[in-house]
Amino acid sequence: MPDVALFVRIAALGTLSAAARERNVPVSQVTRSLVRLEAACGVRLLHRSTHGLSLTDEGDTFLAYAARLLETTEELQTELSGKISGPSGWVRVSVSPVIAQLVVVPSLNGLYQRHPQLHVDLCADDRMVDMAREGIDIAIRTGTLLSETLVARQIGRSSRSLYASPAYLARCGAPRNADDLAAHHVIASSAYPVLNRWVTSAGAKRGDKGADIQVSGQTRTDNSSVMLNLVQQGVGIGRLMDLLARPLVARGELVRVLAGQFDSPCVPIYAVMLQERHRLPKIRACIDHWAQWLAQMEAASASVA
Repeated sequence: MPDVALFVRIAALGTLSAAARERNVPVSQVTRSLVRLEAACGVRLLHRSTHGLSLTDEGDTFLAYAARLLETTEELQTELSGKISGPSGWVRVSVSPVIAQLVVVPSLNGLYQRHPQLHVDLCADDRMVDMAREGIDIAIRTGTLLSETLVARQIGRSSRSLYASPAYLARCGAPRNADDLAAHHVIASSAYPVLNRWVTSAGAKRGDKGADIQVSGQTRTDNSSVMLNLVQQGVGIGRLMDLLARPLVARGELVRVLAGQFDSPCVPIYAVMLQERHRLPKIRACIDHWAQWLAQMEAASASVA
């Protein structure tokens, strides 16, 4: 079974050296594992050349069965152990830095108290990860999901509004309408251009018809946590998730600006999983916990809206 598991990772990572680095073992050890597996199967599973690795036809067939075998084995092991001692093992989670900082990290003590045998490997990055290739168990994402290879469970929801720090407003004044933004320092997203299209609410500008404002920004960032920090530090006005910003408003660290003048549609927050892993007890335990945590945050956030 260890050789089978290693073969699956070699196929995912594309090189023997990458698989060796991931396991912190010599490349020679990975090579011996592959040789043993090919000898046991009696066929060549990989083409090896100076250009890298590629699966043979037999290797492609073997990979499909091997992946299902490992998934079934892990599911059986965790199901049996979960019935005896509760969910256990490592859960690798991909999440944006700002949600990691303000949602996942504060919730971990509660998760560990409830399930002391769980371990979380937190990958905080705004980019869209390849869950299968990078070994991600759960990805927390917002917006619309289109992949048929993933299972998604909605665990919360949030909208976005414009915020600034008290220091910025004391220095630059507060905008009174959308047109005033032209004279203000605005912070834009370089990772998700859709977040830079701000739609005025009906009746807020140009009669009864809403209008789009395409923000270029004096400052841009591809990181949601940096965006929040820029706003907190008084660099400018930014569009932030209300769920995360409202507690900071309650503490006097942020101020909402132009309330009611821009659309703030709610978008779902999803926990996304690979189809073959979403039933694992350790994954269900994490998702149940974060769904409850986000529900509490949403209730608290609404009370200060």
